[in-house]
Amino acid sequence: MTNSMTSGMKRKVLVVEDDQAMGVALVDGFTYEGWEVVLARDGAEGLRLARASCPEIMILDVMLPGMSGFDVCKKLRTEGNNVPIIMLTARGQEIDKVVGLRLGADDYVTKPFSFMELMARIEAVLRRAGGAPGAAGASGNFTFGDVTVDFAHHEVKKGEERLDLTPRELKLLGFLIRHRGEVITRDQLLDAVWGYTTLPFTRTVDAHVARLRKKIEDAPEDPRYIVTVHRLGYKFAG
Repeated sequence: MTNSMTSGMKRKVLVVEDDQAMGVALVDGFTYEGWEVVLARDGAEGLRLARASCPEIMILDVMLPGMSGFDVCKKLRTEGNNVPIIMLTARGQEIDKVVGLRLGADDYVTKPFSFMELMARIEAVLRRAGGAPGAAGASGNFTFGDVTVDFAHHEVKKGEERLDLTPRELKLLGFLIRHRGEVITRDQLLDAVWGYTTLPFTRTVDAHVARLRKKIEDAPEDPRYIVTVHRLGYKFAG
């Protein structure tokens, strides 16, 4: 069994902002922090670049010419693209925050905001997504057995066969891989993969793990990679 993970890759953020001054400020801030920045000035360009450039996170303004930030977010989620999205909303527009989160945005920041606040929100979102700064495999490939996971392009193959994983299953697998060798409780998985811990039961985790095993394990009833730790949770042993 072999495994490989690309490392040392520059982190990439896609900023979709039509206000020139705000766009320049964000580009300067992210560049100073060592990120590669891709900038789009309208919704259509933002949608195209989200598909083509495989950013690690997307900063998406609500009010954009042509296609709104809501439209971009909805389109990406409909396509199964689970890139983390932080939406920028105007002061006092509470409805924008609610609509954005319902459409699949991961968080929001209200204008005006400090760049430090934005960075803190990014770190929190990426922690929940299993791609916190310094986490191996935030983008790149990981191989275990005959399974290869391409995080950058959201693809998983078993041998030559492409596996049809849902965004949630891919996120679950990615989190387990990044914490391989650790025992992860069901509550931790709910918090990291679903974004909350108040679900009245944890059977949803078990159901997703069972479906994931059927897709990646040679013998799902006797799993080699996603192992159950009795009374505690799960451990990735790849």
